[in-house]
Amino acid sequence: MSAVIVVGFTPKDTEKLQQYGASVPPTLAKYSGEILSKGPVQKLHGDFAHKVQVVIVFPSKEKALGWYHSEEYQALISIRDQGMDSQFQLIA
Repeated sequence: MSAVIVVGFTPKDTEKLQQYGASVPPTLAKYSGEILSKGPVQKLHGDFAHKVQVVIVFPSKEKALGWYHSEEYQALISIRDQGMDSQFQLIA
C-alpha cells in the first residue's frame, strides 16, 4: 500500500528555503518518492497554522520512513529548520 508524507510549513528564510527545496528531490528518487502536490493552503474548515502544504507519495511506509531517516535527507534538516517552521506527518 502506498504511503504519503504531508508537510505543512511557513517560510522563515527565503534563501535557505530555496536551497532546501532544490536539495530534496534528489533524495526522494532512491526511495521512489514523488512530490504529488505543493501550494498555499486554502482553509475549508478548522485551523491550520502553516501557509503551505506539500504532499509526497511513496510506494510503501517503509520507503517513506527510509527516505525521512536517510543520511541524505537528515543532512538537510538544519537547512530546512533555518528556512521554515514545519510539521511532517506520515499517512500509511
